[in-house]
Amino acid sequence: MIFNSYTFLLLFLPLTLLGFHLVGQRNLRVGFAWLVLMSLVYYGWWNPNPAEPWSPWWLCLILGSSVTNFFLGRAITSHRGVRAGFGILTAGVVANLGVLAWFKYAGLFAKTMVALTGGGINFPDVILPLGISFFTFQQIAYLVDAWRGETKEYHFTDYLLFVTFFPQLIAGPIVHHKEMLPQFQHGRYNSQRWVNFSVGLTILIAGLFKKVVLADNFAPIANRLFGLALSGERDLTIGEAWTAATSYGLQIYFDFSGYSDMAIGAARLFGIRLPLNFHSPYKATSVVDFWRRWHITLSRFLRDYLYIPLGGNRRGPSRRYVNLMLTMALGGLWHGAGWTFVLWGVLHGLYLCVNHGWFALRKHLKWPSLPKPVAILLTFVAVMTAWVPFRAGGFELGPDGSTHKALAATGRILGSMFGLNGFEGWPDRSAMMVKDSHAFRAVACVLLVWLLPNTQQWMRRYQPGLGLSSLPGGGLGPRRWWQWQPSVAWGIFLILLMAGTIYQFDKLSEFIYFQF
Repeated sequence: MIFNSYTFLLLFLPLTLLGFHLVGQRNLRVGFAWLVLMSLVYYGWWNPNPAEPWSPWWLCLILGSSVTNFFLGRAITSHRGVRAGFGILTAGVVANLGVLAWFKYAGLFAKTMVALTGGGINFPDVILPLGISFFTFQQIAYLVDAWRGETKEYHFTDYLLFVTFFPQLIAGPIVHHKEMLPQFQHGRYNSQRWVNFSVGLTILIAGLFKKVVLADNFAPIANRLFGLALSGERDLTIGEAWTAATSYGLQIYFDFSGYSDMAIGAARLFGIRLPLNFHSPYKATSVVDFWRRWHITLSRFLRDYLYIPLGGNRRGPSRRYVNLMLTMALGGLWHGAGWTFVLWGVLHGLYLCVNHGWFALRKHLKWPSLPKPVAILLTFVAVMTAWVPFRAGGFELGPDGSTHKALAATGRILGSMFGLNGFEGWPDRSAMMVKDSHAFRAVACVLLVWLLPNTQQWMRRYQPGLGLSSLPGGGLGPRRWWQWQPSVAWGIFLILLMAGTIYQFDKLSEFIYFQF
C-alpha cells in the first residue's frame, strides 16, 4: 500500500483517522493503540508476490524485531555501565545488523563471489522486507541510547508505535525515540485537532502533487536516456547526458520531497510531528550543506552512531577524512545492495573531504567565500554527477542485473557529460530518444527549485515538523504574503493542486526510497 494509491488515500487513511478520532477523543492511549493496530495492517498489506497467497511472515518479522529490541533496551538499561550491559548491547547491534545483512546484502555477496571466483555460494532467493533499513537503524539507535542512559522506561505500546507508525515506517524519516515517544506520552491531539487536520491535509496534498505531477513526469525522460546508455547502441550527446542526469536528479528530488511531505502531513493529521527530512538540498552552497538538507535524519544517524564513534574530527585531519570516506561509503551501501551505490557514497565522501579541505585552506589564507550563486551551481553540478551511478544502480539490482552493466552505463553517461564523446548538444530527430523540449523543462524546474520557498517555509507559522528552526530560513521571522494560512485563497489553491494531481493520477509508481 503506497501513499499515492487509491487504497491508501480513499480507504486506509480515512478509516484510520476516523477510528483514531472516535476513540482518541475519549482516551488518547486507546487512540494510540488503534494507530499501532492500523500501522500493522498497513505493513501487513504488502505481499511481495501477488501470485502467491498472502503470508504473515513479514508481519511476524517486524513484530519480532520490535519485541526483541524493546526487551533488549530494558536489559541494557538495567545493566548500564557494567560489562554485562555492554555485552547485551553488542549482541543486540550485531543481531540487528545480521538480520539486515541477510535480507539486504546476501545477494550482493553471492554475485560478488561469482564475479571474483567464477563460482559462488548458492544463496536462496531472499526478498527484501519493506522498510527494514529504516526500522533497523531506529532500533539500533534506541539500544545505543539505552547504554548511554538516554532512554526511559517506555510503555510497550508507545515503543511499538515508535517503530511501526505507518507514515514513517516504509521510507523514513529515521525517527529518534526522544522525538517521538514523549509525543505519545503527552499527546495533544484533542486540543489542536482542527489545526492539525488543516495543516496535515495541506502538506499531504502538496506532497502528492510533487510525486504525481512532477517526479513521475521526469521518470520517463531519465529511464529512456539511462536505458540508451545501458544498451550501448550509441553514445549520448553532451546535451542528452546532462538531461539524463538532471532529469533523474529532479525525479528523485520531487519524489523524496513529495514522500517527506506526505509522511509529515499524514502524521500531523493525528497530532504527531515528524522530524523534517528534506530542506531544499539543491539550494546548498556546499556538499557539507547538501547533507544538512538531504535525508536529514539519515545524516544525523550516520554522524551520531558511526562518524563520531569512529573518532569524528577529534584525531586530526587525516583521520577525519578516513572517517568521512568510511561513513559515506557505508551510507551508500545502506541505500542499495550494489557497488554502484558504494561508488555514489565514495564520491560524496570525496566531495566532503575536498569541501572540508577547501574550508580549512580558505580560513588559513583568509580568502573570502565564493559568491553564493557560484557555490550553489558548483554544488549542483557535483550532486548531479554523483546521481549517475546512483541511478545506474538499478541495473545492478534484481536477478538479471550485474555490476558490469551498471558501471558501463555509468561510464558512458559520465563520459558524455564531460565531453569525451564530443560536444554535440542534441542529435538529429531520427536519433532522438526524448524530445529536446525535455531539456528546457528540466532547466525550468531547476530554476523553480532554486527560486521558490519549500513546503516547510511556506507552512512555518504552523511548525510543520520537528527541527525547522535549526535549518536555513527556518526561523519564524516576519509573516510573508506567500505563507500559508487557513483562508479561502489558500483553499482554492489546494483545490487546484488536487485537481492537477487527479488529472494525472492514472498510474501507480512506488517512491524511490521504498526500495531501500
